Amino acid sequence: MSQISDLLFDTAVAAASLKDFLAGGRLRLGVTGLSRSGKTVFITSLVHHLTRAVAARDAAHGRKNQLPVFRVAAENRLRSAHLDPQPDDAVPRFSYEEHLSALTGVDRHWPQSTRRISELRVTLEYDRKSAGLLSSFRPGPARLDIDIVDYPGEWLLDLPLLEKSYAQWSRETLEAASAAARATIAADWRGATAGIDPLGRASEDDARKLAALFTNYLRSAKTERFALSTLPPGRFLMPGELEGSPALTFAPLPVEEGSAPPSGSLAAMMERRYEAYKTHVVRPFFRDHFARLDRQIVLVDALAALNSGPAAVRDLETALADVLTAFRTGRSNLLSTIFRPKIDRILFAATKADHLHHTSHDRLEAVLRHLTSRAIERAEGVGATIDVIALAAVRATREAIVKHDGEQLAAIVGTPIEGERIGDDVFDGVAEGAIFPGELPADPRHVFRGDALALAEEDADFRFLKFRPPIASLGRDKEPLPLPHIRLDRAMEFLFGDRLG
Repeated sequence: MSQISDLLFDTAVAAASLKDFLAGGRLRLGVTGLSRSGKTVFITSLVHHLTRAVAARDAAHGRKNQLPVFRVAAENRLRSAHLDPQPDDAVPRFSYEEHLSALTGVDRHWPQSTRRISELRVTLEYDRKSAGLLSSFRPGPARLDIDIVDYPGEWLLDLPLLEKSYAQWSRETLEAASAAARATIAADWRGATAGIDPLGRASEDDARKLAALFTNYLRSAKTERFALSTLPPGRFLMPGELEGSPALTFAPLPVEEGSAPPSGSLAAMMERRYEAYKTHVVRPFFRDHFARLDRQIVLVDALAALNSGPAAVRDLETALADVLTAFRTGRSNLLSTIFRPKIDRILFAATKADHLHHTSHDRLEAVLRHLTSRAIERAEGVGATIDVIALAAVRATREAIVKHDGEQLAAIVGTPIEGERIGDDVFDGVAEGAIFPGELPADPRHVFRGDALALAEEDADFRFLKFRPPIASLGRDKEPLPLPHIRLDRAMEFLFGDRLG
């Protein structure tokens, strides 16, 4: 039965891939990342820069190009970009206009984070760089449809579950919850689990109680204080239409690996629901979306993990290594493009680079490269091209030199969100503040030892402030121009610049 299911799965993927290939001039870009990594802001800023590139260029009047590394724009070959109806009618549309209004409106604020899968198509029309053989048969400007697939980071780590039995997942989850970084927040759930006989009679009340306590543990682990990452199943925190269903009413139990629990037992019921979760949630998600991606960007809020300490950093490293096991990485060729596309380019991006002075950007990249080294080694081994960058899709701060106690110090300046504080000072959301960011270590291995930030005071509680988006400038049409960024153009060039030659 499993072989038949796999064959049907592969056939469905091949059919969808063939359909995409025949459409021509199309690239499917996956945008993902763990919670609060900035996926919504990244997509909104990317699309805004593309669709307003010509207006931004005209408004600059010869001043610095906002996308100097994105060659098709820097060479003035990008004629236009516009939104088109997305190809997948059953997938919600990414709320681009709503998110853009949040970023650029009078009451500017960061948009709501991703809570479901969504899609958006942006169509680029451009001039080819040189007249080749293909150009003689297709005169005029070329066209590329970029289908951007956005999905919650909480769903990312579900994909490795496809290869794990209920017993294996239970063992790994219980072991992780016993670690020092998790033991306190997992105490109620672990205590309830210890008082249950897995081989006893199945009880819906027991299942619901354990699932609720398990979900509370997962939710606590995601808070800024702990910033833990390896927390599948992802739909427990974002259940959507599945809330209250049996497929989301299970929890780990200490069961023996390699043997089936007795029929009618609590363990048997939990195992059945775990398998239903994989069948009805994880596998369709993989089949309909992951298996059709051409390029992938993985956004990482490394600063949040650094703030929370070495345990969160180690957890993030494990999560990033697990993520790559789900992607079909590898160098694409004609047959794979038609029947089984592979992700041939993956970009790991450390977000919120604007929270650091530019002198620490290289160190932030080095930290992320160190965290992803296992994942990168695996992906590069099968032919995928990997890059690591530090970026800010929207730059909320600017840099300045500030005098402090007779010294000139490098600072970042921005408008902290109302309620943010430094010591006894509480910001009102209107006044700007000059912040002295900590320095990341020259040796990225130090982030595992707890001295990630070199602080002036040894016992300082150094947490990065949250800033409001900057005020948008208006073009001649009175519409907002793209907001400033850090290395968004480099991300564009890596992810699809080669398709615009």
